[in-house]
Amino acid sequence: MNKALFASFALLLSLSFSNTLLAQNNPNLSFFITSAGSGNGANLGGLAGADAICQQRAAAVGAGNKTWRAYLSTTASGNQAAVNARDRIGRGPWQNAKGVVVAQSVDDLHSANNKLGKENSLTEKGATVKGRGDSPNTHDMLTGSSADGRALTGDNTCSNWTGNGAGSARVGHHDKQGGGDSPNSWNSAHASSGCSQANLVSTGGAGLFYCFAQ
Repeated sequence: MNKALFASFALLLSLSFSNTLLAQNNPNLSFFITSAGSGNGANLGGLAGADAICQQRAAAVGAGNKTWRAYLSTTASGNQAAVNARDRIGRGPWQNAKGVVVAQSVDDLHSANNKLGKENSLTEKGATVKGRGDSPNTHDMLTGSSADGRALTGDNTCSNWTGNGAGSARVGHHDKQGGGDSPNSWNSAHASSGCSQANLVSTGGAGLFYCFAQ
């Protein structure tokens, strides 16, 4: 390995280690974007599976002592009532891995006053998620929600987060920019082109989603 390549590798390793330490040293971490999704498109194993992913990601950076919930809505199905994402995540306030308070309350989170955006909507490791203009663009966040954090009519949740084929998921833009009918929305920008991993990638996503500590 030449010196330049070794230096680049050492820098990347140092930054990754620093970001992880940052999250571990922030006992108030209560909001993040998953650094990876299920790998199976919008099939997250339902709400329980998505919550488990949040819990696992949090535990990996020393924040697993809290109850974590995925910011996802579901539609009514059979005897199961619809679930609103806003009702799952506690009262707030919520802080990212760098200690920035992104919202004081549920109402603040769903207002123009929230501090979400590319700079503050970080992964559990404290890393920035690639957005519009980056390669690859992964700014689409699975939510299945309206702008006020509630369930929508119809299937906007890829069969309540169990499907990876036909269907669609409502997504938001973590960087608050891009295309769609509401491009500046962090939680309800447009519908995905499908539910598979390839479908999510094709419209600017990677199957990532938001996690909040209750």
